Amino acid sequence: MRPEHPPELPLAVHDLTVAYHRKPVLWDVELNIPEGTLSGIVGPNGAGKSTLLKACLELIPKTSGEVLIYGKPYADQRDLIAYVPQRESVDWDFPVSALDVVTMGTYRKLGWFKRITRPQRQQALEALEKVGIGHLAKRQISQLSGGQQQRVFLARALVQEAEIYFMDEPFSAVDAATEQAIIELLQELNAQGKTVLCVHHDLATVSRYFDYLVLLNMRVVASGPTSETFTRENLQKTYGGKLNLLDDVAQALKNVGHP
Repeated sequence: MRPEHPPELPLAVHDLTVAYHRKPVLWDVELNIPEGTLSGIVGPNGAGKSTLLKACLELIPKTSGEVLIYGKPYADQRDLIAYVPQRESVDWDFPVSALDVVTMGTYRKLGWFKRITRPQRQQALEALEKVGIGHLAKRQISQLSGGQQQRVFLARALVQEAEIYFMDEPFSAVDAATEQAIIELLQELNAQGKTVLCVHHDLATVSRYFDYLVLLNMRVVASGPTSETFTRENLQKTYGGKLNLLDDVAQALKNVGHP
């Protein structure tokens, strides 16, 4: 264990490089995520934000580098992790109900070849109630709206009772009510001492949603408490000329008191 990546960290990334067809997407990423933070990963399109999550979860191969979860490889700590993928990456035509999807979140602790019991189904129902769609438990997932589908995956993450939650753009293409419900849920998890890491794209809400921030553009441009990291200088380094196209930047910076 390197001294700069102590074992009490929920996520420590060292010298991570990921390439697609020999073209680097992430390059020499160094990152420590403190325990109990609600952290956002922000950067332009193509910056490698989703790739970073997938590499940490061993969903895609690393070219080089090391990822540690509480000081150990992912394979040894997978029971501590819940993952909410991008909604666009899910086959929503698969013939299962919302309750079925959420119940799948209990398999890791129950065991894949054991029969689901009444307590597991009740836990799944309660999770659906918590995210506001308990009345849709028997509805086929293909019949749900985008916001409802996102809530289903949040409910599945809840029943995993994880310590670290990886979320890939949980607010993408959802209505305002769903977005508010999601952030309240994430804040509740955070208040319980859980660590939450979200890929996010809306700069206007960064300062309200996250207490820790990672600015990424193939490399980590800056990371740290949002109040210190979310600055015009760091955003300019992250987005370059594209920053001038974002009308909400001035207001976003104003929200955290930066001129």
